[in-house]
Amino acid sequence: MNGLRIDRLVTSGTFSLDGGTWDVDNNVWIVGNDEECLVIDPAHDPAAVEAAVAGRKVTAILLTHGHDDHIGAAGQVRGRLSAPVYLNRDDWMLWERVFPGTEPDHAIAHGDTFDVAGARLTALHTPGHSPGSMCFYVESEGTVFSGDTLFQGGPGATGRSFSDFPTIIESIRTRLLALPADTVVRTGHGDPTTVGAEAPQLQDWITLLGDTH
Repeated sequence: MNGLRIDRLVTSGTFSLDGGTWDVDNNVWIVGNDEECLVIDPAHDPAAVEAAVAGRKVTAILLTHGHDDHIGAAGQVRGRLSAPVYLNRDDWMLWERVFPGTEPDHAIAHGDTFDVAGARLTALHTPGHSPGSMCFYVESEGTVFSGDTLFQGGPGATGRSFSDFPTIIESIRTRLLALPADTVVRTGHGDPTTVGAEAPQLQDWITLLGDTH
């Protein structure tokens, strides 16, 4: 696969929405080889992201959704890396809150593909955590980048503005749990998991979380 590798950079900062602010650690995913790569969710620390890219050509900056912890550094990273930013248009209103008067370079739609270092990432629209939440599936590598849609042990939070619990459950059921069981789920925060590890818990999440999210 032309030396394809997937690197995880963990950055720290804050997430703010609905008047609250929380400390968070974010996963920044870098997919590529020694010559080129793309960056998924360059969070918090532009200098650290640039260092991790290490001079490679960056073909795209892919945003799983528009919450400020995932996009807050994207403006600087876009300039530092001379790379286009992609975000589902349903989350551009969240981008506007962070970067007033500006826009991402391109919208992402379900089924869009992004090629890098011989691998193909396919965009999956998985609304619920936010209206424009996207995951990126790399069939050749048996992995999916889930953003804040699916974590080890449950779905992403839906208790704040622009989110909806039944919607995220349907997204997980139809888009993510339909993938092969051994698919590695590389999340926006925390440790990876697999589709097979999470699938049996779906009904428990509905039972336990449906009245509280």
